[in-house]
Amino acid sequence: MRNKSLGTLFAIFVLISAVAAAQNSTQPPSRPGWTLTWSDEFNAPDGSPVDSAKWVLETGGNGWGNQELEYYTTRPQNSFQHGGNLVIQVLQEKFTGADGVTRDYTSARLKTAGKFSQKYGRFEARIKIPQGQGIWPAFWMMGDDIGKVGWPRSGEIDIMENIGKEPALVHGTIHGPEYSGDSGPSASFALPDKARFADDFHIYAVEWEPEAIRFYVDDHLYATRTPSDIPKGAKWVYDQPFFLLLNVAIGGSWPGSPDATTQLPQTMLVDYVRVYKRS
Repeated sequence: MRNKSLGTLFAIFVLISAVAAAQNSTQPPSRPGWTLTWSDEFNAPDGSPVDSAKWVLETGGNGWGNQELEYYTTRPQNSFQHGGNLVIQVLQEKFTGADGVTRDYTSARLKTAGKFSQKYGRFEARIKIPQGQGIWPAFWMMGDDIGKVGWPRSGEIDIMENIGKEPALVHGTIHGPEYSGDSGPSASFALPDKARFADDFHIYAVEWEPEAIRFYVDDHLYATRTPSDIPKGAKWVYDQPFFLLLNVAIGGSWPGSPDATTQLPQTMLVDYVRVYKRS
């Protein structure tokens, strides 16, 4: 009996150790000089929906101020977890929402508004973007006070945007009062040898301080924005908490519409999203 009990205890110990090891293996690695404050690793079982404790799924097909052609839905066909990734899937299908708007494409748009926001720090995501004319993936941020002051007075930081007709470029931009839309200070980054961003995962990040926002791809710094980059007399509005957004738009005034070369469905895979503060 004693040996059997010891054997049982050993088996329990092994099981607990295995569970602990599995949990530790899913913990985000540390980043020197930074302390993790929030993350989503998207490691839920395949087919799981987006974590509603962390994200809000926005809906609608009103063009979103950009003449976009998609309808954003909460359906599992458009956003789910699989293989350790968040999947945002763009489908070509006629869809009519509860608001009566009908569109020929569906997609998903996630935000952390009301659930998480932060002022200053490092905001990063590891993403494999979709491709094709008219496809517009983005990882970005907006100011918490957008419901009170509206856009662009709330501020916007576009950590990564790509338009399908530019497969070798991504863009980082800021928007605010008197410097929004086409006049928002922007920069682009290209991979060596004109490699396509859609062919692999890349890490897109900003490091944001009181008077500087630095843009990175795979830890390569390619742009820094400061108050000197905005029009004289305009307000630097990056002094409040911002929330995160992930989405894939279709069409719109910047990327243009899909055409005969566009292959659908398309997917954006997000391995993780992590937010840090300076240690």
